[in-house]
Amino acid sequence: MVPSQVVLQAEELSYAYPQHGLGLPPVDFEALSGELWMITGRSGCGKSTFARCLTGLIPHLYRGDMRGDVWIEGLNTRQTPLWQICESVGMLFQNPAGQAVASTAEQEIAFGLENLGLPVDEQRARCRSYVERFQLGHLSQRRPDTLSGGEQQRLMLAAVLARQPKALILDEPLSMLDTTNATDLVSHLEELTQQGTTIVACEHRADYLAALPATRRMWLPSSRNHDDPLEQALPPAPVAGVGTIELEGLELGFTRQRLFQDLTLSLRGGEVVAIIGRNGVGKTTLLRAMAGLHPYEGTIRNGDGHPASFGLMFQNPDWQLFNPTVRDEIRYHVPEPDEPLYAWLLQALSLKQYEDVPPLLLSEGEKKRVALALLLMHHPRHGVLLDEPTLGQDDYHRMILGRTTRGLAEAGCIVVAATHDLAWAKRHADRIVLLAPGRVVADGTNSDIFEDRSAWAKAGLVIPSWISEGTC
Repeated sequence: MVPSQVVLQAEELSYAYPQHGLGLPPVDFEALSGELWMITGRSGCGKSTFARCLTGLIPHLYRGDMRGDVWIEGLNTRQTPLWQICESVGMLFQNPAGQAVASTAEQEIAFGLENLGLPVDEQRARCRSYVERFQLGHLSQRRPDTLSGGEQQRLMLAAVLARQPKALILDEPLSMLDTTNATDLVSHLEELTQQGTTIVACEHRADYLAALPATRRMWLPSSRNHDDPLEQALPPAPVAGVGTIELEGLELGFTRQRLFQDLTLSLRGGEVVAIIGRNGVGKTTLLRAMAGLHPYEGTIRNGDGHPASFGLMFQNPDWQLFNPTVRDEIRYHVPEPDEPLYAWLLQALSLKQYEDVPPLLLSEGEKKRVALALLLMHHPRHGVLLDEPTLGQDDYHRMILGRTTRGLAEAGCIVVAATHDLAWAKRHADRIVLLAPGRVVADGTNSDIFEDRSAWAKAGLVIPSWISEGTC
């Protein structure tokens, strides 16, 4: 048994960003070697800010108002250069796309090992080991920015873990992983704690980590105001019904990778459809094709034979937001804004206090909600396509999202959500489409699909116990 010692410590720690004065309320924290801490709290409460403080990114790379102190293995982060801190602690960013620096996946893993100055033979051995551990062999020569969100997350986990730091700070490490990869990662984290690694995971998908008997939990209070829209949970100006959209003989993919051939789906107005599959199976590419943003062969059209017209919420909100304020973003290119709808969106999605804030300064969950708001302000004709809509959302906002999608469906919209969040899908989707490489393995009602274990096996997915037992 590894002797316990204090690895991470924070005393009267708080932080305020200079742009809006929000950040992390005062907190005290202590983590021993071999402990796994799960940090939870409302979306926007400061979990990512706390993670940055624990790794020295704050105060070294952020210029806000940090008060209190953080120690990593007895070294005060204010007085210790960042390169020295990085020898002891590793961090997975909430948005893994913003962490990649190399031109191939294999080089991404090697980059951190080279910076540690390890012998070449050891670098190669670790690189091979973690490529195999995270099943990245077929992706090793791909550019990180061409990978799916879940594949990027696995890659960056491999790159961070290959350095074998004494402390791991993981910001939403499960958010983009399918259930099989998420379950495997949790097992790996448990092994690391048994070997003495200290792990702090900021996570909304709490059930995975809560299942570990040794997990410790801390709830961060929020310094931000949250509206309570429960009495008005549906958009006040829904769109008219749209009938059906037919996908026939769809073929799509990339130059060296064909994802689907002869894919056929019929989508009906009035239903919420959850598309579920392994990381990299093609969920995002399918949504992009439906939105007209990715080339395809075959047809995507409505009942009268005209092309379909959907609004798409991207998996990575950074690709979708570019205006100077949240107000400008939501109302962008809306010549005659629907003022009641705008007011409802600000309240329902807890965005009112950010009207004058640049959207890219918000938390990942808040950015996703801005992206949803701008989508709905444009009244998409046939419906909405939501790529990982619950990413970064706490239970409260996951519920609000569910009510919003239900309101859109009841108004006749087609709502399609590509998601790894089985708890949300089981609670809010009418229909489940299960994907395996190149094909649909199951398509049916929520209750039928969740009872069909053979279909999930064909898709290569496990159903966590709290989902199958109905405790989600």
